[in-house]
Amino acid sequence: MRTEATFLAEGPRVGIRNFTHQDAEEFTALAAASRTLHAPWLFPPADPEAYATYADRLITDPTRHGFLVCERADGRIAGFININNVVEGAFQSGAIGYGAFAPAAGRGLMSEGLGLVLRYAFSTLGLHRLEANIQSANEGSIGLVRRAGFRLEGYSPDFLLIDGAWRDHERWAITKEMTERGATA
Repeated sequence: MRTEATFLAEGPRVGIRNFTHQDAEEFTALAAASRTLHAPWLFPPADPEAYATYADRLITDPTRHGFLVCERADGRIAGFININNVVEGAFQSGAIGYGAFAPAAGRGLMSEGLGLVLRYAFSTLGLHRLEANIQSANEGSIGLVRRAGFRLEGYSPDFLLIDGAWRDHERWAITKEMTERGATA
């Protein structure tokens, strides 16, 4: 638990910050306690070695940006949102992945955190578009991006290898202009 965290952005209840190696114990304990919440959609690292590899990629790879969504009151990690496969130049795009941890699920903390990540991605990172690829039966995940203003753009059969099988996904996306229109509406 961290109360001294420096957030990259803050909302009323949560802040977002980068992953650190010091988060391993808390993150892996939360991932292990959230297995039934995440299965069969997501398998975050649940042991220190897997976390170290995961965090290293998010910390050192310029095509990835990892954010921990933390409760402002006590600094506890509520979930995580990553921007992967960032392509600059004319594309200015990335793909997001995320997960809430069981103690925070259903409390609206990830919705607030995703709003902060979108603002950070479209301002600080200078991105134009973010995409989320979601299995059709993952209603919670679809609800999260829908609330954030993402639009359904298509369907990709055999898109991602998850839990040993190629899974079909819906493609949801949002652009900087969509968030700006939403802010003025």
